[in-house]
Amino acid sequence: MTADTVGGVWSHALELAAGLCERGVRVSLATMGAPLTPVQRRQAAALSSVALHESRWRLEWMEEPWDDVRRAGEWLLGLEAALQPDVVHLNQFAFGALPFAAPKLVVAHSCVASWWRAVHREPAPAAWSAYRRAVRQGLEGAALVGAPTEAMLSSLALDHGYLKGGVVLPNGRNGAMFVPGDKEPVILSAGRLWDAAKNILALQAAADRLPWPVRVAGPALSPAADAEGIVQLPCVQWLGGLAPDALAAQFSRASIYALPARYEPFGLSVLEAGLSQCALVVGDIASLREVWGDAALYVPPDDHEALHAALMRLIEDPALLQQMGRKALARARQFTPQRMVDAYLSAYARLLAPEPFLSPGGRLPRPKPEEPACAS
Repeated sequence: MTADTVGGVWSHALELAAGLCERGVRVSLATMGAPLTPVQRRQAAALSSVALHESRWRLEWMEEPWDDVRRAGEWLLGLEAALQPDVVHLNQFAFGALPFAAPKLVVAHSCVASWWRAVHREPAPAAWSAYRRAVRQGLEGAALVGAPTEAMLSSLALDHGYLKGGVVLPNGRNGAMFVPGDKEPVILSAGRLWDAAKNILALQAAADRLPWPVRVAGPALSPAADAEGIVQLPCVQWLGGLAPDALAAQFSRASIYALPARYEPFGLSVLEAGLSQCALVVGDIASLREVWGDAALYVPPDDHEALHAALMRLIEDPALLQQMGRKALARARQFTPQRMVDAYLSAYARLLAPEPFLSPGGRLPRPKPEEPACAS
């Protein structure tokens, strides 16, 4: 399984790998994008049954990445030759075009084309043509394509002309990590301040007119920027980048979680807030409606007055605040690691049909030619 170390895919990959190992699957995790941080290294080390293979190759969406993408591909092919996995699970697009011997699952967690369309309301410019080609070739090379929501899966047809369909593989989070605590009159948000898709800057337009403090956790500096590129948020308490346990403590105490996102293919931070029984105010976009149904309040991402009104509605109505917190918790508890692992095991089984089961040794067995197909 590949995973980058600079976004939410890292948390997802760890959660999934841990769940797979509990079900007898041996997982080798190949990282790229940046060196592991000390916190990430401790997280990986806690999963004793996951074999870690670390690199720092640039990712396909980064500036001038293609030499690194080529070298990363050669590295992954070498790993496959050494490890001989049953399935190659790719959390990036470009590697789907590589000639792996094992069947390839490509999972679309996000992409520049759909990000650009959501944020800028227009197609990505010609400068992204090489990226588009790499994504399309990777999708076409996959034996199976997945995404965490139907909305993200559908965007592959719109933005990349990929018409073969795929499977929805919902994310999951361990509820033991996110526990509702004694709620305080606090509004919390989390994410990359510099990412226009998260739209956290919209909170500053509302913050100075709210009776409750607004706290924001997350990096303020883009990986491609220098110190002068740090985002400033007047009227907002910036907490900086927090370790997972520190962020969980913030979720536990916050009464409201606000993320007026323009683009969020799934939203792990929203799931963590829901598990912490925060009332949710999120961007009115298809993916978040798909995940949260009636368990959140929705606001048009660029309507600052609507955001302010939704937050004030919860602040001024304690009964509604508690009700929405309970609804968020109930909905969030549907997205369990067990459900996620079940979905991925089903996807792997499709790749290895006709035998969707594990061998006693914990490998996903390749069917022998003389064995009859299983009905299950």
